[in-house]
Amino acid sequence: MRSLHKHCLTVTAVLVIFALAGCATTQPLEPRELRYNASPEQTFREAIELMMEQGYVVRHADLALGRAEATLARWPEYRLQLQVSEVPGGSRVSLSALRGNQPLPPYVLDPWLMELQHKLGELP
Repeated sequence: MRSLHKHCLTVTAVLVIFALAGCATTQPLEPRELRYNASPEQTFREAIELMMEQGYVVRHADLALGRAEATLARWPEYRLQLQVSEVPGGSRVSLSALRGNQPLPPYVLDPWLMELQHKLGELP
């Protein structure tokens, strides 16, 4: 009887661990991408400036790598992850965002990308 009780406790503990592990996983970040005619350097600098104008604190920015990360210091915390890369005739921006620890859907980033397009003087 003791071994049956011990076995049931072990099985219960394993099931609880798997259940909690399933709750802890987050969805992968899906970036939103847009191509610009401006150079990667100009695009990167304008993107960083836009983040700061909107109240984000830029925590990491590396022009050589084309990467930046910024945080909006209010609850729940918002984080932007930016990647600017060179493409023929311009640059490509890849942007993803988190609210707390949850990824935001990519379409939510469209207004930000449009504002960057406006700053670069590329709106029709």
